[in-house]
Amino acid sequence: MLSRVADNLYWLGRYLARAENTARLVSVHSHLLLDLPRGMTLGWSPLVDILGANRTFEDSYDTYSEANVVRFLITDAENGSSIATSIARAREILRTVRDSTPREAWEHINELHLFLQERGEKHLPRALRQEGLDRVIDSMLLMRGLLSANMNHDVGYHFLQIGLYLEQADMTTRIIDVRTVDLIQSKAGEELRPFAHIQWMSVLRSLMAYQAYRRHEKIRVSGPAVLRFLLQNREFPRSVTFCLNHLSGTLPRLPHNRASERSLDRIRALIQDANFERLLEQGLHEWIDEIQVGIGAVHQSLAQSYFQPQSGAAQSQRQLVFG
Repeated sequence: MLSRVADNLYWLGRYLARAENTARLVSVHSHLLLDLPRGMTLGWSPLVDILGANRTFEDSYDTYSEANVVRFLITDAENGSSIATSIARAREILRTVRDSTPREAWEHINELHLFLQERGEKHLPRALRQEGLDRVIDSMLLMRGLLSANMNHDVGYHFLQIGLYLEQADMTTRIIDVRTVDLIQSKAGEELRPFAHIQWMSVLRSLMAYQAYRRHEKIRVSGPAVLRFLLQNREFPRSVTFCLNHLSGTLPRLPHNRASERSLDRIRALIQDANFERLLEQGLHEWIDEIQVGIGAVHQSLAQSYFQPQSGAAQSQRQLVFG
């Protein structure tokens, strides 16, 4: 397979996972604000923090208002991590690799792209927002099903899966990082302590993990238990360990890449040895930063081993995503 095609399929997987997770974030945050008491406000800036896009946001908007953040995350073409941009880039990739992917996938992504272009702005207000977000989420799940069921499970499919699971691991750590830092700060007021579990539940719901957590843990929602489930669980598809294990099982099917394997082994060891009670007290944020650096190292080693060096314009475009 041409390295250009492998590169495109890898990024197709990342864009599909990014669009779905961003839609879930906006949806869950909208509901979270309704669940909290009047005196407790979270605002909308944490959603921009999760994507690491504060500089891009502040170049175009004056305040982190609900309307500004929602538009930035859903339809803003200047935001390299917005839903509309992720879908547009996935559509362009599918257009160029039609020989390697099912025709139905191209037709479906094109339909969603046109929906966002023509009616995306109309679905930004609260009254219609959930309808639009549900359509994006359902479309991304359908896309994954179409690709899994109708695409040859050859080397191209392996690169697609690597992109999907690496992006999911990255998004899961970002959601945990920002939500947990915000939650810890809001615990400073004793009167807010009874509502802390609502934010932990929002962390789970952001990843569609609440039901699976309750079945697995069989205890009420608590910080250390949520972190163990989302970071160490080997069976839940959005947990970081599950994603990294899937990557570890896929890499041997590709030409040997020891650098990526070493980076994966290091991240998995950090996660499995973690004491989350202690980290919550002494420095969870710094620890998660180390995990994210490791995920970035996996990406870099994959790019250097399998993909052609990007041109200046293409490399600049890729760097817009997550800094």
